[in-house]
Order: sequence, then C-alpha cells, then structure tokens
Amino acid sequence: MPSRSPKQAIRHVWHRLKSWLQSLSFRTGVIVLVCCIPFYILSFAQMLLPISVSAKGILWTILFGLAKTCQYGGLTILGVEGYKRLKNKLKRKKS
Repeated sequence: MPSRSPKQAIRHVWHRLKSWLQSLSFRTGVIVLVCCIPFYILSFAQMLLPISVSAKGILWTILFGLAKTCQYGGLTILGVEGYKRLKNKLKRKKS
C-alpha cells in the first residue's frame, strides 16, 4: 500500500467525515443545527460571569467554536435539499 502524504491523508479523512455526516437523517441535521443556538447564547452570556478576562476569552473561544461546529455540521448533514425542505417548513408555519 503506497504511503500518503499528510495533505492527502487529511483530505481523505475530511472526505470520509463529510460523507458520513451527509448520510445522517434530516431530523439529525435539524437537531444538530438547533444545538448551535444555546452555544451562541452561552458564548456571549458568559461575559456576565465574575471571572477573569482570560477565562472569559477561553470560554468564549470554546463555546463559539462549538456553536460554529454545530452550525456547519448541521448544514452538512442537511445538504442543499434538506436546507430547502427546512426553509419551506418554516415558511408554511409562518403563513
């Protein structure tokens, strides 16, 4: 088996991860996408805690990173068709 360069190995892992995420269900995508909301709220709400500035920065980085991970992971799971489906469901509920 030929050895891969680190760049090729990372691409291979990324492709496998993306394929796995896209194989998950629509419902799972919506759940993961909704999980980003509490992380966004917590990333900014923690600024009110009476802790040091460096601890606030670390917490913000972690929580905001989790929010972005949930957001992009949920969008990857949904894909284009799932996004259109979710958008149509939200439009129907408003009208």
